[in-house]
Amino acid sequence: MRLLRAPAVKEATPSSDTSAPALVDAPLLRLDDVHAAYGRIEALQGISLEVRRGEIVAMLGGNGAGKSTTLKTISGLMHPHTGRIELEGHDVTLVPAHRLVKLGIGQAPEGRRIFGRMTVLENLQMGAYSRRDMAEIDADYDRVFGLFPRLQERRSQSAGTLSGGEQQMLAIGRALMGRPKLLLLDEPSMGLAPVLVEQIFRIIRDINAQGTTILLVEQNALMALQVAGRGYILQTGKIVLADTAAALAQNEQVKKAYLGG
Repeated sequence: MRLLRAPAVKEATPSSDTSAPALVDAPLLRLDDVHAAYGRIEALQGISLEVRRGEIVAMLGGNGAGKSTTLKTISGLMHPHTGRIELEGHDVTLVPAHRLVKLGIGQAPEGRRIFGRMTVLENLQMGAYSRRDMAEIDADYDRVFGLFPRLQERRSQSAGTLSGGEQQMLAIGRALMGRPKLLLLDEPSMGLAPVLVEQIFRIIRDINAQGTTILLVEQNALMALQVAGRGYILQTGKIVLADTAAALAQNEQVKKAYLGG
């Protein structure tokens, strides 16, 4: 199956200045013609996308399509060899990961990556390691426990003894403790029972309703398109289709490839 290619985004003029005022109408996140590679293997071949404030945007595609690599380049865990990444109109292409956390990018990675020997509360504390606003941090503990009451019940329990669903809740909660403007979610439903998948997606909606913008990578395309406003389809490191979530859900090629239609 070959899907239609998404319209190209107008190329931005590269700049290393991250102190210039952000454009009022700039998207929260913008990738322009991003290429990234693992050695000689080019994983991203010209990714251009936008995420506007308040949105949930889904990135869909099969294994090896480049979804997780795209998130890694956004979060600074790897840098593109060409292209540009902007956050709030600023060029952050080469900004290291720890600085991007302070600038407002949080991530719940694929596989959860929780600290198994630490308690639930200590994991959440690690999510807030870059912050010094103690009063606000206490308020964010309340926010996380409000979203995930199970975590409050297990706050003194070793994270490695939690169930898979509870560990996913902790991974998301830990990312929220950084108070991100943009939350990157990488396969939040992976390995979970259907009832837990529905619960996680309800919470994703709640997080977005509280004001957090979300870029969602998810192989459960049906659920992702139900919560997202827009979506991008990736194949072999390229965006081959971009549209509203409703339009993608009705696209016959998308149905056959990702929705079991």
